[in-house]
Amino acid sequence: MYSLVFAEAANQEGSWLGTLITVVFMAIVVLIFYFMIVRPQKNEEKKRKALLETIEIGDSVVTTAGFYGVVIDMINEQNIVVVEFGNNKNCRIPMKKTAIVEVEKATVM
Repeated sequence: MYSLVFAEAANQEGSWLGTLITVVFMAIVVLIFYFMIVRPQKNEEKKRKALLETIEIGDSVVTTAGFYGVVIDMINEQNIVVVEFGNNKNCRIPMKKTAIVEVEKATVM
């Protein structure tokens, strides 16, 4: 239906008007796409990066796989943390910081 309206407007008042309407319509679609998808995704990425930079030894973390653990060591050059899972002190797994979804800061008593 819209294309018929645009086509009639183009035929009646010249081809430049139809082109202008099409360009304005496409610009509006691009702006809506940016503000609804791209911008919120960039904001979430900034928050996630800030969260990963605040990780310290002793913090409780949740991994992307859903495992709960405690950070016991950090290798900053490679962005790797060593996480201890469960009550078993022998279950220590090195993983990338990007595999961490949530961080709960250690409480100081």
